[in-house]
Amino acid sequence: MVNFIVWLIVGGITGWLASLVIRTDAPHGTLFNVVVGVVGAFVAGLVLTPLFGISTINQNDFSLPAMRVSLLGAILLLAVVSRSRRGALRVR
Repeated sequence: MVNFIVWLIVGGITGWLASLVIRTDAPHGTLFNVVVGVVGAFVAGLVLTPLFGISTINQNDFSLPAMRVSLLGAILLLAVVSRSRRGALRVR
């Protein structure tokens, strides 16, 4: 139970830091930050873990390297979402 709470807190912080790095223009809530952090860690587990050999926070590793890889995954996720939004058809 404690790992789950720490996972949510670290996921929220990771998502918040990723949104600061990407400079998303809309203010998002805590739930959005948690989702971005956790899904970003999942993306990092699929893409970055095989490259670097470092586990993510989704694998119950709360070390600094794992948090960095999870942050990179969240930044990658936000960059892809931001890029796809800009390319989408906008209705005025």
